[in-house]
Amino acid sequence: MTEEKINPMQKVKIEKVVLNVGAIGDELDKGFRLLKLLSNGKPAKMKSKKRIPTLNVRPGLEVGAVVTLRKNFPELLKKLLIAENNTFRKKQVSENNFSFGIKEYIEIPGMEYQRDIGIMGLDVTVVFKRTGRRVGLRKIKRGKVSKRQRVSPSEIIKFMEENFQTKFIGK
Repeated sequence: MTEEKINPMQKVKIEKVVLNVGAIGDELDKGFRLLKLLSNGKPAKMKSKKRIPTLNVRPGLEVGAVVTLRKNFPELLKKLLIAENNTFRKKQVSENNFSFGIKEYIEIPGMEYQRDIGIMGLDVTVVFKRTGRRVGLRKIKRGKVSKRQRVSPSEIIKFMEENFQTKFIGK
């Protein structure tokens, strides 16, 4: 009868999963098709804002594609975690999010080699939140959200270990 009551406002949740590919030209088109294939959504192309002469990047040049998954992402997330053997480094975790890269999409279970795409990798970012975060983001009647509402790296590690059976090693 001495169960600890957990405050529902302190519960950690996954807000979204963001998949992105960085490339230019034909590689960008291949990355766009890869994201469409993985997510069954419509990716958006990202444009450069800065000039980087060594990489031949100029403002307004399309340099990447990104897709955000807010619903029906747990199955895909499990597959993406398996592609990395459910083992990650602690330095991949920061406040409110956790990121990792996949070198080749064919490592993802259930994915077959696509001749028109070739061999390509992608980056995955998992964003966490607590209930009440929208209060600080909305336009009408915006309020302040305390720092306690942020999700710390240790809480993210605990959440991932409990719900997705991942291991975090190193510093």
